[in-house]
Amino acid sequence: MDRLSLIGLLLGLCAIIGGQLLEGGRVGSLLQFTAFLIVIGGTLGAVLLQSTVGNFIGGVRMLQWVVMPPSSNLELLVKTMVNWSNTARRGGLLALETALMSEKDPFVKRALQMLVDGAEPEAIRHTMELEISANEEKHRAAAKIWESAGGYAPTIGIIGAVMGLIHVMENLTDPSKLGAGIAVAFVATIYGVGSANLFFLPISNKLKHVIATEANRREMVVEGLVAIAHGENPRIIESKLRGFLV
Repeated sequence: MDRLSLIGLLLGLCAIIGGQLLEGGRVGSLLQFTAFLIVIGGTLGAVLLQSTVGNFIGGVRMLQWVVMPPSSNLELLVKTMVNWSNTARRGGLLALETALMSEKDPFVKRALQMLVDGAEPEAIRHTMELEISANEEKHRAAAKIWESAGGYAPTIGIIGAVMGLIHVMENLTDPSKLGAGIAVAFVATIYGVGSANLFFLPISNKLKHVIATEANRREMVVEGLVAIAHGENPRIIESKLRGFLV
């Protein structure tokens, strides 16, 4: 679990709410359903308009990666690849069938299967790098819905503010209705700017980092298996793979 993401989220919310309380305000004054409906509903509509169904669903599913990213223990991966290299040197590539049967990662399993089947090293590299590229592009397109939401939310917040001011202008002769209109105007702006900079954009950037980390891990797997296919010394393979840890 990525505790830093949870800490950042809670710290941001506490800072805003705490600032409101320190200034003598009430938390309830920040709760406006109308402003929430305008900003979040409008932002959702804009994101849906620009997205495909697959990208939108994928982006929503990837939200869990913010706090529970895919496991990427690169140190363990280096040790595993070196062990596979030693096994291949002693018993040949077919000796890796045991490792193939116990491997759970689908990507690693496919690459290892090609190695055991005796595929040419460059064929392994080409095939698996195509998969890495396609997978990364797919995930980036899905994660982009959060970046887009971060771009739309502040503008829609301004729309909500203008709508609130229109409501104020329509009721200048009735002071009892002015407060609600002004509240919607200002709170809509807070919702728009706040949701973009506290949620949508940070989520987008975190997902981009997770995607890049996963792509790096897969590149590491390909580099290691290609080196094994070339019959390189395990120590050289380990040195090469540790370059990915920098």
